[in-house]
Amino acid sequence: MDHLILIGTLALVFFIATIRPVNMGLLALAAAFLVGTTLVDIPAKEVLAGFPGDLVVILVGVTFVFAIAERNGAIEWVVHGLTRMFGHRAVAMPWVVFIASALLTSFGALGPAAVAIVAPVALRFAARHQISPLMMGLMTIHGAQAGAFSPTSVYGGITNGVIAINGVAPEPLTLFFASLFFNLAVAILIFLFLGGLRLLRDVPEAPHVAEGVSPEMARERLLTLLTLAAMAIATIVFKVDIGVASMVAAALLAVAAPCSQKGAIDRVAWPTVLLIAGVVTYVALLQRVGTVSAAGELIAGIGSPLLAVLLLCYLGGIVSAFASSTALLGIVVPLAVPFLDHHEVSAIGTVAAIAISTTIVDTSPFSTNGALVVANADEALRERLVRQLLGYSALVALLGPLVAWFVFVFLG
Repeated sequence: MDHLILIGTLALVFFIATIRPVNMGLLALAAAFLVGTTLVDIPAKEVLAGFPGDLVVILVGVTFVFAIAERNGAIEWVVHGLTRMFGHRAVAMPWVVFIASALLTSFGALGPAAVAIVAPVALRFAARHQISPLMMGLMTIHGAQAGAFSPTSVYGGITNGVIAINGVAPEPLTLFFASLFFNLAVAILIFLFLGGLRLLRDVPEAPHVAEGVSPEMARERLLTLLTLAAMAIATIVFKVDIGVASMVAAALLAVAAPCSQKGAIDRVAWPTVLLIAGVVTYVALLQRVGTVSAAGELIAGIGSPLLAVLLLCYLGGIVSAFASSTALLGIVVPLAVPFLDHHEVSAIGTVAAIAISTTIVDTSPFSTNGALVVANADEALRERLVRQLLGYSALVALLGPLVAWFVFVFLG
């Protein structure tokens, strides 16, 4: 009964935030403390332990750094360079960001690191060329997911390690290509339905003549680009946490680029930070009291392997929209192990379906990747983009697990 009340409270938070102009994160934080301390008898300090400090650091650090880069023209300079590189045709850019994100994650970058590096440029390009910011954000995220299960990636290592520990022989390349082609297929649909065909008819943009800048600002622009490059190298090559790297970069630029950093702190997406932090804290409470595990164990007790795997795909997809995909992979994949040696299901197909279902919803504005896209969008567009990402993620959570299960389990 407690689990149903907790889930019902979260649904109520969503309903109130929909009909009233109030930050959903604020409601979720208040609800977490109220139901945590009264219903399940968890002290407020333990409820607060679910507060996603690492995600807050990432959002604040990344948006602060790129606010500086935007103020001194560094991002605009990169956008101009990309425009020249691709013949001033906007149609190529959605695929450029998809491929760039995929390459970054396939060589070991965490999804949030790849999105943090690519999304600011992608969204700035979208604004300049009047491309849907939703399309550019989704292409960035799905690109990151396309490469996320390579043998050298973090997700790939976690998933292959979990199934190996449970006595199942991993197939790293099969898992990688399953995720790659699934996300590529989704990206093609996004391109077709969100304005990609219109871009085919666009006339090439005339070469842009750069405006002159003061020597001081030019120096700060160069310093910003070097700092961004160092941040990318630190996160991709040396595996430094993107939140730590962005905060260090922000501090260095705040000191070394005084002209550019003025007002940058005001451009941090504070309402988005509160929104994400509040909802994630509440979902962490659900995990803390065992709601997610109880649902998983109930599903694992179902006699039909095909139905059980489908429900596990949905469990991973729905919960991952509000929580860590990395953590969910470690929870949901082991629940499927009892079915992996059953003749009705393919072992690697089952793992692939669960892995894809658990990560395909990282487009949610409550996941790190989705939150980074929202935080890097123009301030006037953020509220609308949150609603669009929520609608898209709901559709993906409804259809994605079913399609992944049908392709890799039922047909496999």
